[in-house]
Amino acid sequence: MTAVPGTGPTAPAATASPEALGVPAPSPPPVPAGEADPARGAAPGPSFLAKAAAVTAALTVAGSLLGLVRDQVLAHFFGAGSDTDAFLVAWTVPEMAATLLIEDGLAFFLVPAFSAALARRAATTAAAGGDPVRALVRASLPKMALWFVAAGLALMAAAPPLVTLLAPGLPDPGLAVDCTRLTATCALTFGLAGYCSAALRAHQRFVAPAAVYVAYNAAIITVLFLFSAPLGVRAAALGVALGGACMVLVQAPSLWRRLRRHRGGAAPASVAVPDARTAEEPAARLETAVIWTVLLFALCRQSQVLIERFLASSLPAGAISHLNYAQKVAQMPMVLSLMLCTVTFPVVARALADGDVRRARDRVERDLVLAGAVVLCGAATVVACAPALVRLLFERGAFTGTDTATTAAVMRVYALGLLGHTLVGALARAHFSVGRTTWAPFAAMAVGIVATAGLGVLTVGSWGVYGIAGANAAGICVTAVLLLHALGPRALPLRTRAVVGQLARLALAAAGSAALGALCAHHAGPPALAVLAGGLVVAVAFLLGGGVVGARPCVYVLRRCAARAGAARRRDRGGAHVRGDVHAGGDGHAREDGRARRASLTARRALRPVTRKRRRHDR
Repeated sequence: MTAVPGTGPTAPAATASPEALGVPAPSPPPVPAGEADPARGAAPGPSFLAKAAAVTAALTVAGSLLGLVRDQVLAHFFGAGSDTDAFLVAWTVPEMAATLLIEDGLAFFLVPAFSAALARRAATTAAAGGDPVRALVRASLPKMALWFVAAGLALMAAAPPLVTLLAPGLPDPGLAVDCTRLTATCALTFGLAGYCSAALRAHQRFVAPAAVYVAYNAAIITVLFLFSAPLGVRAAALGVALGGACMVLVQAPSLWRRLRRHRGGAAPASVAVPDARTAEEPAARLETAVIWTVLLFALCRQSQVLIERFLASSLPAGAISHLNYAQKVAQMPMVLSLMLCTVTFPVVARALADGDVRRARDRVERDLVLAGAVVLCGAATVVACAPALVRLLFERGAFTGTDTATTAAVMRVYALGLLGHTLVGALARAHFSVGRTTWAPFAAMAVGIVATAGLGVLTVGSWGVYGIAGANAAGICVTAVLLLHALGPRALPLRTRAVVGQLARLALAAAGSAALGALCAHHAGPPALAVLAGGLVVAVAFLLGGGVVGARPCVYVLRRCAARAGAARRRDRGGAHVRGDVHAGGDGHAREDGRARRASLTARRALRPVTRKRRRHDR
């Protein structure tokens, strides 16, 4: 992830200050690596973005790996049967809550709101008008917490009809109702966790928000091992409830310290201090202007899962489980590809709040191409190594070989829509970073949902789970095309042809590398060796193929590798010359001493003040 941020269009000419890079300073207190202090108004440089993306990616990978372990433990204890189907119906609640409250919904309108508040804080003194960030928290957090509590109680009360609506053909709806009531607590915990994540990311602090899924999945795994015997699959739902509380505990101390650090001072007698209600009005207006468009978009996007579960509930037992396991593995490239967009979303929102549209546009274009490169390489790996991946991860305990074959085939179908999912995530951030009400993302997502539902209904009877996965891929690609077309003067005027051209080159390289990787993985033998060999072949073929067709990320990586190889060859050649001079006797020693004297003289000249007399003397 850190090797490619410089590709694409020209990087913004922003120099990273010591504070932005986390270098300790006497005042204010030192900032940890991967975090920055946006209160000074300085834009984070490429080095900070690379560090933040690396930290976020590492913690996200750790959380995703724990998520795979969670799915493995669930498959080991309960397989792909009716109990797992019942829990996965209840799992719809935390999936919806994560999208609405952590990943998309709250972040899409709170990050621009906090970025605008930080911009106002940097433009005015604390005594002149209070702290806009603290005013935003006072105006929004108590009301939102009440809404979160009400939503959780409503979900608990409506659990029986909700299960009937989501999965009318479920064999054991009572078990699903019990699990749903336990998972309904995430309406409060995920809401508070999402609020903390958005506020910390706007402050350019990424460590705690990226660690939430590590704590969440670790709690679920622990509860499964401790209580799976007495509670059955209800232990997984209890783990969801406890994991949500852990997500809040990971972030709340960091946000509390951040808010206390920027307390406003007392205003001088000559300065008129505005009323508290006046100071809070912009914050409340920022919160309510875009909240419904953002939440409707996120809800519409997550309804793809509801459509899949609804259609799969009429299929034989295990169909929902096959879709779930395939989606969990297939979406990992998308999660990794969106890490850079997660880090740069506050940067884009802050640039637009400062009125720098060009810097925001260049950043979004680079993010689209880089995220496309990562997700297409990952999708090619999933297509090439799908059977070996499923066999390596899940085929043990109650998970049989038939489950492996079905899940691997569904995973390959899901992989066709990974680029669409990544583009929707990146483009939605570009739309909502403006901080104004825009209905384009919701309209585009609604068209995609209609396409998904229509194609799913038409194909589920003949193709089963494969038709459902194919409908998902087609619908999200339709949404991505509409979102790319909708970006215009009111949002960000992207250079669409250049972006689409780069993505097409990357897609061509991914198709070729997937074919070569599948051929290699098929003949590799054991699952671990097949995944390793297939992934390596895909990565090398993707880089070489992308370099041949002119994809900028691949060309950048190949040039860096060639430059480093050339530097290594020159160092080896220089060492050989020195060894030859030493073995040549006195002449070799004399030449070596002469080079050392010239190097020392050059270093001394570089340290002297440059004057006209010195320049004449040096000549």
